[in-house]
Amino acid sequence: MEMDVTFMRDGAKEMPNIPNCESVRSMKIWHCKFRTLVPLKMCRNLKVLCIATFPDESLDVLSSLSTLSVLHILHLPKVTDLSPLSSLTNLESLSLQTLPSWDSSGKVQTVDSLEPLAKLPHLKHLELFGVRPEDKSLVALESCAGLKTARFSKFPKQEVARFYDATGIVNEFNPESPL
Repeated sequence: MEMDVTFMRDGAKEMPNIPNCESVRSMKIWHCKFRTLVPLKMCRNLKVLCIATFPDESLDVLSSLSTLSVLHILHLPKVTDLSPLSSLTNLESLSLQTLPSWDSSGKVQTVDSLEPLAKLPHLKHLELFGVRPEDKSLVALESCAGLKTARFSKFPKQEVARFYDATGIVNEFNPESPL
């Protein structure tokens, strides 16, 4: 039996172990106080994951979730390396965002490179809101052959326009997440 699991503003410091974690199809972890999301590694059949406030310094805790097709992370302030995402080879829809308050204040989450995202063979939809590399370039994403839609904020407008012209990718939001 497939399950959907939601943790909403949980004040516990430790993420609880999930019974029958192999049966969890989707999970929402929304503004919880967990110090780490390491227990997610046990949810090997997870297809949809939405997280608000990612507590870990690395995305390594997600790298074993090979069945994941939708990933939405809002607020990942400690993460700079996207390379663990390259192991999520079934990922079709990815959204990485800073908090809306960061957007209005002009803050961004700087990542090392967008290259790991270009290695995702099934990626069709991408949103990067306030998450960008130091060089503010989208060139690394031009090799995403299956990418159909993409939206960006906090990149130079001319770079975004150049990217859309060079690739023919459509400027649209990701499809609505099933959570």
